[in-house]
Amino acid sequence: MSFPILKLIAQRIALGIVLLFAVSILIFVGTQILPGDVAQSILGQAATPQALANLREQLGLNDPAYIRYFRWLGGVLTGDLGTALTSGQDIASSIWPRLENTLFLAGCAAVVAVPLAIILGLLAVRYRNGPIDKVISAFALASTSFPEFFIGYLLVYFFAVKWQVFPAISTVFDGMPFLQRLQAVVLPATALTLVVLAHMMRMTRAAILNVMQSAYIETAELKGLRPFDIIRKHAFPNAVAPVVNVVMLNLAYLVVGVVVIEVIFVYPGMGQYLVDHVAKRDVPVVQAVGLIFAAVYIVLNIIADIAAILANPRLRHPK
Repeated sequence: MSFPILKLIAQRIALGIVLLFAVSILIFVGTQILPGDVAQSILGQAATPQALANLREQLGLNDPAYIRYFRWLGGVLTGDLGTALTSGQDIASSIWPRLENTLFLAGCAAVVAVPLAIILGLLAVRYRNGPIDKVISAFALASTSFPEFFIGYLLVYFFAVKWQVFPAISTVFDGMPFLQRLQAVVLPATALTLVVLAHMMRMTRAAILNVMQSAYIETAELKGLRPFDIIRKHAFPNAVAPVVNVVMLNLAYLVVGVVVIEVIFVYPGMGQYLVDHVAKRDVPVVQAVGLIFAAVYIVLNIIADIAAILANPRLRHPK
């Protein structure tokens, strides 16, 4: 691996670290300016002023904001996400099973969405401007036009209420058999798949069509190669960088953007956990979940950038 590539990768990683640090500041500031009093929300309206003052002192709410921020950041760097104010439970131990559930749901959607989007993109290019391309493009346009909550409720109505094929509430638990877990997440995973599928497919189609304008594609055509072989062997490998980029962005969305879907299907993941504790104004939990979501998004973006760098032949084979 050449020095320019290593330098670019190091720059992307350093930029990601700086960005994550900046996001941590924004998350902390955002939770501090939320209306209401944390101590009041914990003790209730009947709490005495002395009890509220004691709790604020115990939680360190009387300390300056910058001291509370560095105390929280120091805990995060050592793996201590704090304690939930409403339940008194360790946040890290509570988040881990929720994170596993969210990653499982996102993984199920990705396993279907990514290969299907690439295959549909290849078919749209092979039969471009024909009936197949128009049908695929129309499906993509319709899919991106509907918000995810609408798609979720449609799936619930038809498959859970009307036809009663799958459960409306996606209940999973530790020790649940794998096939039962898969059945429980079919509807939310389908909703997520439909949300990201169209975008990945359209970007795959656009990236391959851009490569198809190259001179070496015309040379391959003149050699008499079959159209699909030209797309599969010559066009697609050179369109990998933008395709990988858009796939990683959508994978990041699958993990970070599951909040609405998890709430609709009452799925015990990170999104549902976040919404429950926002309602309770449990600031440490909101901070921890927000930072984890930000870290996942930034890491996947860094991976996308690195993949694009490694896929660039000009960087791999500099003159």
